[in-house]
Amino acid sequence: MIHWLVQTLRDHPEIAVFLTLAIGFFIGKIKIGKFTLGSVTGVLLAGVLVGQLHITISPNVKAIFFLMFLFAVGYSVGPQFFRGLKSGGLAQVLFAVIVCVTCLLTAYAATRICGLDVGFGAGLLSGACTISAVLGVATDSINQLANVAADQKKLFLDHMPVAYAVTYLFGTAGSAWFLSSLAPKLLRVNLAEECKKLEAQMGATEAEPGVVSAYQKFVVRAYRVSSDSFCANKTVEETEQHFLPLRVFIERIRQVEKIIEPAADQVIHAGDVIALAARRDVELREGPSFGIEVDDAVLLDFPAEFLDVVITRRKIEGKTLQELAEMETGRAAHGIFLRKLMRTGVELPITPSTKVNVGDVLQIGGAKRDVERVIQQVGYADRPTNMTDMVFMGLGIGVGAIIGAITFTLGSVPLTLSTSGGTLIAGLVCGWLRSVHPIFGRIPAPALWVFNNVGLCAFIAVVGITAGPGFVEGLKQQGLTLFIAGVAVTIVPFIVGLLVGKYIFKMHPGILLGACAGARTTTAALGAIQEEAKSKVPALGYTVTYAVGNTLLTIWGVIIVMLLH
Repeated sequence: MIHWLVQTLRDHPEIAVFLTLAIGFFIGKIKIGKFTLGSVTGVLLAGVLVGQLHITISPNVKAIFFLMFLFAVGYSVGPQFFRGLKSGGLAQVLFAVIVCVTCLLTAYAATRICGLDVGFGAGLLSGACTISAVLGVATDSINQLANVAADQKKLFLDHMPVAYAVTYLFGTAGSAWFLSSLAPKLLRVNLAEECKKLEAQMGATEAEPGVVSAYQKFVVRAYRVSSDSFCANKTVEETEQHFLPLRVFIERIRQVEKIIEPAADQVIHAGDVIALAARRDVELREGPSFGIEVDDAVLLDFPAEFLDVVITRRKIEGKTLQELAEMETGRAAHGIFLRKLMRTGVELPITPSTKVNVGDVLQIGGAKRDVERVIQQVGYADRPTNMTDMVFMGLGIGVGAIIGAITFTLGSVPLTLSTSGGTLIAGLVCGWLRSVHPIFGRIPAPALWVFNNVGLCAFIAVVGITAGPGFVEGLKQQGLTLFIAGVAVTIVPFIVGLLVGKYIFKMHPGILLGACAGARTTTAALGAIQEEAKSKVPALGYTVTYAVGNTLLTIWGVIIVMLLH
C-alpha cells in the first residue's frame, strides 16, 4: 500500500503539491502559546517531509504560482507605494529605504563572515527578514548565473529553504518581541502613554463632528415628540445642532399619517413621530428628552446601506476626517457614521486630525440616500462582488513578465529584472491605476487572498518538495551558524531604524515602531506593538513603509545573488 502511494505521488506530482498545502496549512495553525508557525513555514516543512519521497516537479509550476503572488503583492501596496513617493510620505520612504538597505548589507556581511554560499545567503535574507518572496526572485537569479554548473546551481537552490526555515522563526517571533518589548525600553519611553498623548493631540478624546461615532454601531429609534420636548417647534437643523459635538440625525418624520424625508428647515411639532439615528449610548441617554419611544415599523422601515468606499477624489487628498465632516457647511457627512478607516488592509486610528489619502477605504453606514451622496463626493463604492477582472490581471502579469525578461549586458555582467521583478512592478502600477480609475481592474479581497496566500504557499510547497532530499544534510552542516546569523540579520536593522528614526527623522515612538515593522513587512510585529501600546497609532507608520519595504526587500533577492556571486 505504501509503495503504491509513493509511486502514485511520483507519477502524479500535482497530488503531492495539494497534500503538502493541506498538511502545511494545518501545521501553520498550531499554536504554541501565542505563537504559530504560519502557513508559509508550515508548508515549507511539509514540503521537505514529502520531498523525502524524491518527487520530481516541473519548475514551471512554481513559476506560475509565484508570478500570481508577486502581482497580488504589488496590486495591494501599489497605491501607498506611489503616494509615499510624494513629499508627504518622503520621510517614511527614506526611513524604509535605510532599514531595507541595512537588511541587505547585514545579510551580505553575515553570509561572508560565516563563509556561506549564495543559496544560504539568499535564504538567510529571506527568513531573517520574513520576506518569502526573496526565495522566488533569488531562484530566478541563481538559474541565470553564468559559468555555474547545473549541479552547483541545484546545490544553491537546495540551500535556500534550509536557511529560510532555520531563520524564519526568530525573524517572526523575534521581531515581534524586540519591537514590542525591548525597543520601547531602548527608546526610554512608556509606549502606551506616548500613544495616548498623541491621540489626545489628534483629538481622539474630543467629541468632534463626523468622528465621535466613527467605529461604533448606531441605532435608529422612533420617538413621539411631547409638547414639553425641547425640539417641539424647532427645525431639524436646530435640533441636530443642539447635540453637537455628538452626532444625532433625524432621518424621517411622521406627521399624522404622512411620512416625510425632512429637510434642514423642516419644523418639528408636538405629536410628530421622529426616526432618530445616533450611537446606542446617546439614544439611551438623550432619547427620553424627545418624548416617549414608540414602535413605528413603517417609519423605521427605510433603506440603509453599509459598504466600503474607496477614496479617489483628488480634492480630498490629505484632508482630515473633521474637514470631511464639515464639507459643504457640514451637511456632506449628514446621516453618515464612519465605522473604520483602512489603508492597505491596516485599520488606522480614527481621530479628527487623521488624514485620508487616495486609495484609503472608508467603511461607512447610514440611510441609503446619505450614503449615495457621500459616494459622489468621496470616490467609488466598492460593493461586494465575486468577479475578478482577469483581463486586467492577465495583461498585467504577462506584460510585466515580458518586460522583466529583457536582459541588458553591462560589460560581461547580464542585468535583468527577471520575470518576477517585472511582475512585481506591474502589480504596483496596476494597483495604483485601480485606485485612480476604480471602474476597472477589480480583484475582490477573497480572490486577492488566494493569489497572495495560495500563490506563495504553492511555490513554497514545490521548493520544499524539490529541496527535501538535501534539506536534512544542509541543516546538520550549517544549522547553528545560520540561526546565529539570522538573529543578527533580524535585530541589527531594527537597531539602526530606531536610531535613525529617533535622532534624524524625529519620529513619534509609536509611529517609529510601526514604521520599523512596516519596513520589515512583519505584520505580526505590528499587532504586538499595538497590543503593547493599547493604540492603533503605530499603524500610522506602517502603511507607507510596508509598501516600500515589500518592494525593496523582494528586489534584494536579485541583488544578494549578484553581490555574493
